[in-house]
Amino acid sequence: MRSAKMLGTVLHLHRGTPYIYEGEELGMTNAPFHRLGDFRDIESLNHYAEAVAAGEPPADVLTAMRRVSRDNARTPMQWDASEHAGFTTGTPWLAVNPNHEEINAAAAVADPDSVFHHYRRLIELRHAEPAVALGDFTMRLPGDERVYAFTRRLGGVELFVLGNFSAADVEVPEAREWASAQLVLGNCPAPDDHGLIRPWEARVYRRER
Repeated sequence: MRSAKMLGTVLHLHRGTPYIYEGEELGMTNAPFHRLGDFRDIESLNHYAEAVAAGEPPADVLTAMRRVSRDNARTPMQWDASEHAGFTTGTPWLAVNPNHEEINAAAAVADPDSVFHHYRRLIELRHAEPAVALGDFTMRLPGDERVYAFTRRLGGVELFVLGNFSAADVEVPEAREWASAQLVLGNCPAPDDHGLIRPWEARVYRRER
């Protein structure tokens, strides 16, 4: 849940036009494809045939496909915890992810701390704050492989956006300079130390000059 919110925050505060692909606003995850017959994507099926013919172990090829196959983004929308996730009363082209009993639209709408409601707050911020859509974009930590940080600036308003893409705490001294700014959005409780970014944490600060 935390990483899904972080990824959404970085995307929607970035320069450019964001989009929401079916299910990402719920935090839907990759599907547990167990065998080749679970896949439908022709590119994946062709890759499997070519890789195995070239001598790669079938199990290794399937493991890689589970991570990158486009079919992960094509499983049925998880509307609720019922059979086939409320997507159809028939047999879907791709199997429904078994975790639909926990991750689904009905549960997300009912939980004020869900990924869904975080996306609503992101959209609300984009409409309320012109700097999100129109502001200049400046990378702040271009050499850091863990924390993606940037500022958006329009007129006298400046936003500072941080996303920790790692599973470890990361020290970001520059973030302490924003301790007195307004923390308008995040996916963790407000920090005691603004310079310590927690695993998969996202923050959006706002200040006026």
